[in-house]
Amino acid sequence: MKNICVLVSGGGTNLQALIDAEKRGEIQGGKITCVIASKADAYALERAKNNGIRTRVLVRKDYADVAEYSRAMRDALLEEKADLIVYAGFMTILDEQVCDAFPNRMINVHPALIPSFCGKGFYGLHVHEAALAKGVKVSGATVHFVTAECDAGPIILQKAVEVQEGDTPETLQRRIMEQAEWKILPQAVSLFCQDKITVENGVTRVTI
Repeated sequence: MKNICVLVSGGGTNLQALIDAEKRGEIQGGKITCVIASKADAYALERAKNNGIRTRVLVRKDYADVAEYSRAMRDALLEEKADLIVYAGFMTILDEQVCDAFPNRMINVHPALIPSFCGKGFYGLHVHEAALAKGVKVSGATVHFVTAECDAGPIILQKAVEVQEGDTPETLQRRIMEQAEWKILPQAVSLFCQDKITVENGVTRVTI
Protein backbone atom coordinates (compact mmCIF):
# COMPACT_ATOMS: atom_id res chain seq x y z
CA MET A 1 0.00 0.00 0.00
CA LYS A 2 1.59 3.26 -1.16
CA ASN A 3 1.67 6.35 1.07
CA ILE A 4 0.08 9.35 -0.64
CA CYS A 5 1.01 12.83 0.63
CA VAL A 6 -1.11 15.71 -0.63
CA LEU A 7 0.21 19.29 -0.78
CA VAL A 8 -2.38 22.08 -0.41
CA SER A 9 -2.61 25.84 -0.10
CA GLY A 10 -6.32 26.68 -0.07
CA GLY A 11 -9.81 25.27 0.11
CA GLY A 12 -8.91 21.74 -0.86
CA THR A 13 -11.62 20.84 -3.39
CA ASN A 14 -9.21 18.55 -5.24
CA LEU A 15 -8.17 17.02 -1.92
CA GLN A 16 -11.85 16.36 -1.20
CA ALA A 17 -12.21 14.67 -4.59
CA LEU A 18 -9.31 12.39 -3.66
CA ILE A 19 -10.75 11.64 -0.22
CA ASP A 20 -14.16 10.84 -1.71
CA ALA A 21 -12.61 8.63 -4.39
CA GLU A 22 -10.63 6.73 -1.76
CA LYS A 23 -13.80 6.19 0.29
CA ARG A 24 -15.54 4.81 -2.80
CA GLY A 25 -12.70 2.35 -3.32
CA GLU A 26 -11.55 4.02 -6.53
CA ILE A 27 -7.95 4.51 -5.40
CA GLN A 28 -6.38 1.08 -5.43
CA GLY A 29 -3.01 0.32 -3.92
CA GLY A 30 -2.64 3.59 -2.04
CA LYS A 31 -3.87 5.59 0.94
CA ILE A 32 -3.76 9.31 1.77
CA THR A 33 -1.53 9.35 4.84
CA CYS A 34 -0.64 13.03 5.20
CA VAL A 35 -1.74 16.48 4.04
CA ILE A 36 0.85 19.28 4.12
CA ALA A 37 -0.30 22.90 3.80
CA SER A 38 1.69 26.01 2.91
CA LYS A 39 -0.80 28.16 4.84
CA ALA A 40 -1.92 27.61 8.43
CA ASP A 41 -5.49 28.74 7.64
CA ALA A 42 -5.98 26.54 4.56
CA TYR A 43 -9.45 25.00 4.77
CA ALA A 44 -7.99 21.86 3.21
CA LEU A 45 -6.52 21.12 6.65
CA GLU A 46 -10.04 20.91 8.08
CA ARG A 47 -11.04 18.49 5.33
CA ALA A 48 -8.08 16.29 6.23
CA LYS A 49 -8.77 16.41 9.96
CA ASN A 50 -12.46 15.62 9.40
CA ASN A 51 -11.36 12.44 7.66
CA GLY A 52 -8.72 11.38 10.17
CA ILE A 53 -5.76 12.25 7.96
CA ARG A 54 -2.53 13.46 9.54
CA THR A 55 -1.68 17.12 8.79
CA ARG A 56 1.42 19.27 8.79
CA VAL A 57 1.93 22.97 8.08
CA LEU A 58 5.02 24.48 6.46
CA VAL A 59 4.39 28.22 6.09
CA ARG A 60 6.41 29.71 3.26
CA LYS A 61 7.16 33.02 5.01
CA ASP A 62 8.79 31.14 7.88
CA TYR A 63 11.68 30.29 5.56
CA ALA A 64 14.31 32.63 4.13
CA ASP A 65 14.03 31.58 0.49
CA VAL A 66 12.75 28.96 -1.94
CA ALA A 67 15.78 26.74 -1.38
CA GLU A 68 15.31 26.64 2.40
CA TYR A 69 11.58 26.03 2.07
CA SER A 70 12.11 23.30 -0.52
CA ARG A 71 14.65 21.58 1.71
CA ALA A 72 12.16 21.60 4.60
CA MET A 73 9.41 20.21 2.36
CA ARG A 74 11.71 17.49 1.01
CA ASP A 75 12.67 16.47 4.53
CA ALA A 76 9.01 16.42 5.65
CA LEU A 77 8.05 14.22 2.71
CA LEU A 78 10.93 11.85 3.43
CA GLU A 79 9.82 11.68 7.08
CA GLU A 80 6.32 10.80 5.94
CA LYS A 81 7.76 8.03 3.71
CA ALA A 82 5.83 9.44 0.76
CA ASP A 83 5.55 7.13 -2.23
CA LEU A 84 3.46 9.64 -4.18
CA ILE A 85 3.13 13.40 -3.73
CA VAL A 86 0.03 15.09 -5.15
CA TYR A 87 -0.24 18.83 -5.74
CA ALA A 88 -3.88 19.69 -4.98
CA GLY A 89 -4.12 23.46 -5.32
CA PHE A 90 -0.59 23.86 -3.98
CA MET A 91 0.46 27.36 -5.01
CA THR A 92 3.95 27.58 -3.50
CA ILE A 93 7.08 27.22 -5.61
CA LEU A 94 9.46 24.38 -4.80
CA ASP A 95 12.87 23.94 -6.40
CA GLU A 96 14.57 20.90 -7.87
CA GLN A 97 15.58 19.55 -4.45
CA VAL A 98 12.09 18.08 -4.11
CA CYS A 99 11.73 16.86 -7.71
CA ASP A 100 15.17 15.26 -7.57
CA ALA A 101 14.27 13.41 -4.36
CA PHE A 102 11.01 12.10 -5.85
CA PRO A 103 11.51 11.68 -9.63
CA ASN A 104 8.26 10.77 -11.42
CA ARG A 105 6.60 10.48 -8.00
CA MET A 106 5.02 13.94 -7.86
CA ILE A 107 1.87 14.77 -9.83
CA ASN A 108 -0.17 17.90 -10.42
CA VAL A 109 -3.49 18.66 -12.04
CA HIS A 110 -3.57 21.72 -14.31
CA PRO A 111 -6.89 23.28 -15.44
CA ALA A 112 -6.15 23.31 -19.17
CA LEU A 113 -5.03 20.97 -21.92
CA ILE A 114 -1.25 21.26 -21.73
CA PRO A 115 0.67 22.60 -23.67
CA SER A 116 -2.06 25.27 -23.96
CA PHE A 117 -2.41 27.91 -21.24
CA CYS A 118 0.30 26.60 -18.95
CA GLY A 119 3.58 27.65 -17.42
CA LYS A 120 4.48 30.66 -15.31
CA GLY A 121 1.52 32.90 -14.50
CA PHE A 122 -1.11 30.42 -15.63
CA TYR A 123 -2.90 29.44 -12.42
CA GLY A 124 -6.39 29.75 -10.99
CA LEU A 125 -8.76 31.96 -12.94
CA HIS A 126 -5.91 33.30 -15.10
CA VAL A 127 -5.95 30.02 -17.04
CA HIS A 128 -9.65 30.30 -17.86
CA GLU A 129 -9.44 34.02 -18.63
CA ALA A 130 -6.74 33.27 -21.21
CA ALA A 131 -8.71 30.38 -22.71
CA LEU A 132 -11.84 32.50 -23.13
CA ALA A 133 -9.84 35.43 -24.53
CA LYS A 134 -8.45 33.09 -27.18
CA GLY A 135 -11.91 31.81 -28.03
CA VAL A 136 -11.12 28.12 -27.69
CA LYS A 137 -14.07 25.76 -28.11
CA VAL A 138 -12.72 23.11 -25.74
CA SER A 139 -10.54 23.33 -22.67
CA GLY A 140 -10.08 20.76 -19.93
CA ALA A 141 -7.58 19.44 -17.43
CA THR A 142 -4.23 17.66 -17.46
CA VAL A 143 -2.59 15.47 -14.83
CA HIS A 144 1.17 15.45 -15.25
CA PHE A 145 4.33 14.60 -13.38
CA VAL A 146 5.98 17.56 -11.65
CA THR A 147 9.45 18.62 -12.75
CA ALA A 148 11.58 21.67 -11.95
CA GLU A 149 10.07 23.40 -15.00
CA CYS A 150 6.51 24.63 -14.41
CA ASP A 151 3.81 22.47 -16.06
CA ALA A 152 6.42 20.75 -18.24
CA GLY A 153 6.51 17.23 -16.82
CA PRO A 154 5.29 14.12 -18.66
CA ILE A 155 1.53 14.09 -19.24
CA ILE A 156 -0.38 11.24 -17.58
CA LEU A 157 -4.05 11.90 -18.35
CA GLN A 158 -6.10 14.59 -20.07
CA LYS A 159 -9.83 15.22 -20.35
CA ALA A 160 -11.52 17.77 -22.60
CA VAL A 161 -14.43 19.95 -21.50
CA GLU A 162 -16.65 21.96 -23.83
CA VAL A 163 -16.56 25.75 -23.58
CA GLN A 164 -20.12 27.07 -23.68
CA GLU A 165 -21.54 30.30 -25.03
CA GLY A 166 -21.61 32.95 -22.32
CA ASP A 167 -19.04 31.22 -20.13
CA THR A 168 -17.19 33.34 -17.57
CA PRO A 169 -13.85 32.34 -16.10
CA GLU A 170 -15.75 31.25 -12.99
CA THR A 171 -18.31 29.05 -14.77
CA LEU A 172 -15.63 27.47 -16.94
CA GLN A 173 -13.43 26.85 -13.90
CA ARG A 174 -16.28 25.09 -12.11
CA ARG A 175 -17.21 22.92 -15.11
CA ILE A 176 -13.59 21.85 -15.64
CA MET A 177 -13.24 20.95 -11.97
CA GLU A 178 -16.45 18.92 -11.92
CA GLN A 179 -16.11 17.22 -15.32
CA ALA A 180 -12.35 16.78 -15.55
CA GLU A 181 -10.11 17.57 -12.56
CA TRP A 182 -12.10 15.66 -9.95
CA LYS A 183 -12.25 12.63 -12.26
CA ILE A 184 -8.78 12.30 -13.75
CA LEU A 185 -6.77 13.25 -10.65
CA PRO A 186 -8.05 10.29 -8.56
CA GLN A 187 -7.76 8.07 -11.64
CA ALA A 188 -4.10 9.04 -12.14
CA VAL A 189 -3.38 8.50 -8.44
CA SER A 190 -4.88 5.03 -8.59
CA LEU A 191 -2.94 4.15 -11.75
CA PHE A 192 0.30 5.26 -10.10
CA CYS A 193 -0.40 3.27 -6.95
CA GLN A 194 -1.01 0.18 -9.08
CA ASP A 195 2.32 0.70 -10.93
CA LYS A 196 0.47 1.23 -14.21
CA ILE A 197 2.40 4.34 -15.32
CA THR A 198 5.86 4.20 -16.87
CA VAL A 199 7.91 7.04 -18.35
CA GLU A 200 10.12 6.60 -21.39
CA ASN A 201 11.96 9.52 -22.98
CA GLY A 202 9.68 12.03 -21.29
CA VAL A 203 6.47 10.34 -22.44
CA THR A 204 4.20 8.25 -20.24
CA ARG A 205 2.80 4.87 -21.05
CA VAL A 206 -0.39 4.19 -19.13
CA THR A 207 -1.86 0.72 -18.67
CA ILE A 208 -5.58 0.89 -17.92
